[in-house]
Amino acid sequence: MRLSRIGRVSMALVVSVAMGLGMTACGGGTVAFIWVLGTQYNQIAGFKVDNFSGNLTQVVGSPFSSNGTNPISIAVKPGGRYVYVINKGVPASGTTAATPGGIALFSVGGDGVLTFQQTYTSRGSTPMWATTDSTGNFLYVLDTLYPDTPEYPNPNGLGDITVFAIDPNTGRLQLVPNQQIKDSNQTQLTFFPVGPAPTMMRVSGSCVFTIDTGDQTVYPYGVGAGGQLTLVANSTINTGAGNLTSISTSGNYVYLTDAAPTSDSTGGQVIPYTVGTGSSACSLNVLTGGPVANLPLTSNPSYSMVDNKGKTLYVLNRSSLNPNNNASSISAFTIDPTTGKLQFLGTGGSPAAGNPYPVGAGPVCMVEDPTNQWAYTSNNIDGTITGKRLDSNSGELSALPRNSTFPTIGQPTCMALSPNVN
Repeated sequence: MRLSRIGRVSMALVVSVAMGLGMTACGGGTVAFIWVLGTQYNQIAGFKVDNFSGNLTQVVGSPFSSNGTNPISIAVKPGGRYVYVINKGVPASGTTAATPGGIALFSVGGDGVLTFQQTYTSRGSTPMWATTDSTGNFLYVLDTLYPDTPEYPNPNGLGDITVFAIDPNTGRLQLVPNQQIKDSNQTQLTFFPVGPAPTMMRVSGSCVFTIDTGDQTVYPYGVGAGGQLTLVANSTINTGAGNLTSISTSGNYVYLTDAAPTSDSTGGQVIPYTVGTGSSACSLNVLTGGPVANLPLTSNPSYSMVDNKGKTLYVLNRSSLNPNNNASSISAFTIDPTTGKLQFLGTGGSPAAGNPYPVGAGPVCMVEDPTNQWAYTSNNIDGTITGKRLDSNSGELSALPRNSTFPTIGQPTCMALSPNVN
């Protein structure tokens, strides 16, 4: 069939638009970018998420250097233009000097290409985690230890949160001093103390919660003006957990993952809380019924994530108690929209077929794409990403329509997803 001149011009315009949107005949365009950290070579792997199939393809130039040592956590400024990578560093060993940790700032260019900008230093030592506030105006960085000085000693090995203001145009960071606490010289602290051995934190509304593995507590702060973190009435929340590994939030609910074996021989539990308001703001109260056991035969839960709609909680399990199938998996729980209570995703109190869902070995992190179609885990042991189709109504997971396993950089740790760049 011969096209008219007008037809040929129209066809060319359609092809041009499709190429501009990243579309092909086999895909639906790039709906998001995923960045996965790898400690083996101190790199960041970048992937494009195909809207039609959930398939991952590498960003041009990937992998990128993390511009530090031992990348462990990553945060994306809302809008997707800037990425912050936490390089944990390494301690001194024998005659080898320690390598300090740092915060590497990257800008996100066309097609998801990362460009390193500069490195910042948090106030404490050994940074572990980073997150932005809901507005994207502030970056919170969690440090294992706050500075031990004669003016403000640290005999109990407490950690800290370093707060930075984010420049909306450049992504650059500026330290926010602690206006509430002063040292013995009446100088404002440059950090906000938390409990011992903190490993993870989450922002929930006007609250910031840190899990502290040194004493299995949660340390809460209220979020004040100018990025200030304000002390609340119950500054330390005792959880009774044996091995806190993760914290997730959804509306007025907080879910803690405890990897300690439970009395019913399951490998861990989830401890659900409600978040207090008013004079009890940022306090946590255990939901009626208390902790919820993990799915039968699952073990070593390492991470948890609430889906974008707040309907399902997913728990990553690094292993199993089944001697014939010691595989990693995802446990899925439905969240009651009225009470926040959890129950196995399934019917009649029994898990649905496939729940828990198999993933690659040693999952450590999980993300969901902005269209609520696809979910991904980074798997530390086998060096892969596992992709899943996500049913946003039921919460059930299934294999991607084409390929569900994607190789990534060595010993991947955490990952982050940017829905767009604007």
